[in-house]
Amino acid sequence: MSTAIDYARYDRVRPIRWAGDALELLDQRKLPFAVEYVRCADSAAVAEAIANLTVRGAPAIGIAAGWGTVLAARDVQATDGAAALEQLQPALQALNASRPTAVNLAWALARMRKVLTTAGADWRESLLCEAQVIADEDLAANRRMGELGAALIEPGSGVLTHCNTGSLATAGFGTALGVIRAGVAQGRIGRVFAGETRPWLQGARLTVWELQQDGIDATLIADSAAAHLMKTGAVQWVIVGADRICANGDSANKIGTYSLAIAARHHGVKVMVVAPSSTVDMQTTSGEAIEIEQRDPGELFGIGGVRTVAEGIHAWNPVFDVTPGELIDAIVSERGVIERPDRAAMQTMFAGH
Repeated sequence: MSTAIDYARYDRVRPIRWAGDALELLDQRKLPFAVEYVRCADSAAVAEAIANLTVRGAPAIGIAAGWGTVLAARDVQATDGAAALEQLQPALQALNASRPTAVNLAWALARMRKVLTTAGADWRESLLCEAQVIADEDLAANRRMGELGAALIEPGSGVLTHCNTGSLATAGFGTALGVIRAGVAQGRIGRVFAGETRPWLQGARLTVWELQQDGIDATLIADSAAAHLMKTGAVQWVIVGADRICANGDSANKIGTYSLAIAARHHGVKVMVVAPSSTVDMQTTSGEAIEIEQRDPGELFGIGGVRTVAEGIHAWNPVFDVTPGELIDAIVSERGVIERPDRAAMQTMFAGH
């Protein structure tokens, strides 16, 4: 089954807009009830927007950091890229420190650094072009992954996704949500379920809203209902994104993904991880070496600013977990599909990456 995808219909949301003199970021903290863009006029504002989750999703974070580098260059006076790079180091370090787990952030900044090392007097233009290329490549990769991932799904299947991996997390179309968009467009996916994704509720606030914009009907479930849903037979695939994929196929993603993979294996449900090659980190041998970001425990004490927990309670708030490669049925990138990922298969596809 192969059906052309109407991207004008299934790709309507854009979280990142370059305005020529500033970066405009769709404030994802205020969705779905307010659609507002935050204007970042310098790199410090971009770093803050990444840290406070105004912009989120590994690919989107990398794209924002690229534009943040362009903004930082406004304050630099240099005759060539190498000289500019030296002056830009503090801004680049601040951007890199804004979120530790998503490898796309460091990857994008490394690309910006590389451009500067060979740029001449036109180094500003070179930076601007590279930031745009990073965004354009991400959109193209997402559309490619959407088609590759959808081809794995039997017509009429039910799918469950976690967190938000759509246009809001990327340049557009999305990673795991791109597969779901493509699958719906091609008639392969009959029903979509989305987990709420505590504590920030990315599934409840963002994913179902984003699908609604495209006219895709989605059913929201509590995170704790996922195993029971699988038991009913309503779901054939769990489709998720990743913030870092290791050399052995271990994948870091939003907290709760590991639990879904365990439940899926028990119930005979397949697991698909969808991420661009920029998310693959062949220098990290396994998930044991991934730094798991810990956020403010206070995020667990309430919902929507309303406290639900008694005073004096302690909380533990890891934001990511690692799903072992042996629990993953397919890793989809723009380079292709790896079924039953292991170190050898990863090396074959991403050698030299």
